[in-house]
Amino acid sequence: MQRKPRIKVENLTYHYGSGPPVLKNISFETGKGECIALIGQNGAGKTTLAKHFNGLHRPSSGKVYIDGIDTTSMKVSELARKVGFVFQNPDHQIFHDTVAREVAFGLKNLRLSRREIEERTAAALEAVGLTEHCRTYPFNLSKGQRQRVALASVLAMRTETIVLDEPTTGQDFRESVQIMEIVRKLNENGHTIIFITHDMSLVARYARRVLVLCRGEILADGDVRSVFAAPEILKKTYLRPPQITNLARRLGRHSIPPDVLGVREFYELLVKIRSEKIGCCS
Repeated sequence: MQRKPRIKVENLTYHYGSGPPVLKNISFETGKGECIALIGQNGAGKTTLAKHFNGLHRPSSGKVYIDGIDTTSMKVSELARKVGFVFQNPDHQIFHDTVAREVAFGLKNLRLSRREIEERTAAALEAVGLTEHCRTYPFNLSKGQRQRVALASVLAMRTETIVLDEPTTGQDFRESVQIMEIVRKLNENGHTIIFITHDMSLVARYARRVLVLCRGEILADGDVRSVFAAPEILKKTYLRPPQITNLARRLGRHSIPPDVLGVREFYELLVKIRSEKIGCCS
């Protein structure tokens, strides 16, 4: 029996009011357990598209299905049980006076027992490394920590799909790594992950599939290597592959493949090529 896609988008077009279309006839599917980066220049429609997954936007035309169910037939509260959304600015979704109460808010709306709410809240805070801050006022935390509070609120709902809009914006390197390593573990545990970003190094390190948006249309949809190996596609969106990928492409005449994604991979290729040359000369 064929599994239903986690998310299915069919000929989606969206207008803000009577304005021109922000999204134009978009179609794609995501499977269970995928990790997808949604990229494109500012104004490409990335966040607008993502907000269709949890009902914050409704199609002007076309369809969006979550686990085979048309989103227009579901309330936002129902979709929140299936798709968790972490906003670019966590301050837009945090409003309680303690971290624990913030994480528990959505659970109370599900009318769960007090014991289950406490257990889920504790587990979510442990997953994001904020157990010791359960009684802290959220706005006394760093932005990276507030981002983790927002993520914990989604985790507590136990949604199978998680969307993160620019999860590392405004964070230092350490905080960025912390949040993305949490995302990686969630994906390894079976969650479907979609994250919006302008940071191509994050795409190279964490994503397995890339959707490239340009002016409201899908310009490319494929695995990370194939998309990054086609710089003319990214050029149209004013984005660039990671520097190591650009370097590899320039060294193609030295037997370096153009789809290198990381420094370690590049180094191992150089060692292999050097060993082969030494072997040929001996």
